[in-house]
Amino acid sequence: MGLLTQLWRWWMERFRPLSASERGRRAEREAALYLRRRGYRILAQNLRTPFGEIDLVAEKDEVIAITEVKARSSEEFGTPIEALRPRQQQRLRRAGEWLIARKGWQGKTVRFDLIAVDLDEQGNVVRLEHIPDAF
Repeated sequence: MGLLTQLWRWWMERFRPLSASERGRRAEREAALYLRRRGYRILAQNLRTPFGEIDLVAEKDEVIAITEVKARSSEEFGTPIEALRPRQQQRLRRAGEWLIARKGWQGKTVRFDLIAVDLDEQGNVVRLEHIPDAF
């Protein structure tokens, strides 16, 4: 392999913009790390339900936080918080209700959180905002 090829690969690995799916995975990883550092126990990640996927399910102080993670690399199309549309909130509520019934958590305190993650082009966290009981 030539020197130019090696330099190209090195540059692409470090400086190429992330795809939308890579940004989403990075944001979810950062959100889970953020919650763990604040004493939450992650119960599930990318949990599929009949009503859609739940990004994170975490617990702290006997409160279950069903968490949606929203990531953006620019605010050209709105902030991550603005991206959580009412229809998506409704879908997440249904998925959460299904999970609560399935796990027998009817007696527990459950809330729906949002973690908004702003990433730069390379996927570094610029800002992370946790909004407990967002909807």
